[in-house]
Amino acid sequence: MLQLNQIYKVFNEGTPDEKIALTDIDLQLAKGDFVTIIGSNGAGKSTLMNMVSGKLTPDVGNIIIDGKNVTSLSEFRRAVHIGRVFQDPMAGTAPTMTIEENLAIAYCRTRKRGLGFGVTKKRRDFFKEKLETLGLGLENRFQAKVGLLSGGERQALSLLMATFTEPKILLLDEHTAALDPSRAELITNLTKKIVADYGLTTLMVTHNMQQALDLGNRLIMMDKGQIIFQSNEEEKQQLTIEKLLNEFQRIRGEQMTNDRAMLV
Repeated sequence: MLQLNQIYKVFNEGTPDEKIALTDIDLQLAKGDFVTIIGSNGAGKSTLMNMVSGKLTPDVGNIIIDGKNVTSLSEFRRAVHIGRVFQDPMAGTAPTMTIEENLAIAYCRTRKRGLGFGVTKKRRDFFKEKLETLGLGLENRFQAKVGLLSGGERQALSLLMATFTEPKILLLDEHTAALDPSRAELITNLTKKIVADYGLTTLMVTHNMQQALDLGNRLIMMDKGQIIFQSNEEEKQQLTIEKLLNEFQRIRGEQMTNDRAMLV
């Protein structure tokens, strides 16, 4: 479903600020794979997500989604295949618009557009049905401005908006990091349910190593723009935080004092 072949990306090439962001990235996801990505700050995790979404273009390599080479497609044109939830609960929604209006915009993302009503009775019934699955009572607040929702409610709405059109690829970019523990747990559980219900092919970046172990069927570790460790489903079931930290230390051959704080 998703292939990244020999991806290479450098920023500020030829200047004193040159930074190789990604190098020799090869990654293949089958339909329904849920891959969690961990790594310390600057490892290249967000750059990788931006590469898949089309926000960035690789200097070398190509990106295939569902058999189609999308490397040269803009973020706008690639969005029909991709749903994304960001770390900031304020991103991904229009705060001055109502819940209903936000859902209508997300609903139309994968459909041809023309003149007509954005919200019909049929669509409103569909939106209500989907909102009910969140268990937050948002189905009774259609006309509430999204900017007035709590962080957890807004992130739950963002997750729903990114997935109810069943995108080919779902990108989750530290989407629970800005929430308090109880709301983070809520969004984590919703993520697990929604991804399973729709069978979505998913990439999730997280700094929470326990979350990375609990969610998904595969795990990759990044460092300095490279994938330095991968585990399949069977191997992942045997992993613990301590084993991951030891593996990171073994690969890098460095002390883990600072990285332990960033990775856990």
